[in-house]
Amino acid sequence: MITLIQRVKEASVSIDSIKISSINAGILAFIAFTPADKEPQLIKMSDKILGYRIFSDDDGRMNRNIVDEKLDLLIVPQFTLAANTKSGTRPSFSCAANPQIGRDLFIQFLEIIKSKYRNIESGKFKENMDVSLINDGPVTFWLEVN
Repeated sequence: MITLIQRVKEASVSIDSIKISSINAGILAFIAFTPADKEPQLIKMSDKILGYRIFSDDDGRMNRNIVDEKLDLLIVPQFTLAANTKSGTRPSFSCAANPQIGRDLFIQFLEIIKSKYRNIESGKFKENMDVSLINDGPVTFWLEVN
């Protein structure tokens, strides 16, 4: 499982020019699934996102997480993160979960993370989304769990 997280001042998702979700300050998380991903990986990633310390403490050090700060989380499915880009100039998506498995994993992941934290919005699986954001920093991290 692969996740790209960005610390944001705000973010939103629109489909066909209609805003379907938005957050204030917090984390925008782009999520991709691989064929090997199962419930243990989903649980690990949910814990990692919620516990990842990317917000500043009183000394200006990244020592606080989204839960500590009571901020928002926007989760967007993005299978292209699982692309194999090691050779050539066209990405291969053979490392990504097939669409039906990916959809099921996305739904399951949302259920898991929403059971642990409330301030969560999401994009929609297999939709052409317009994602808008204002980066804070910018602060961006690539997270993986096996």
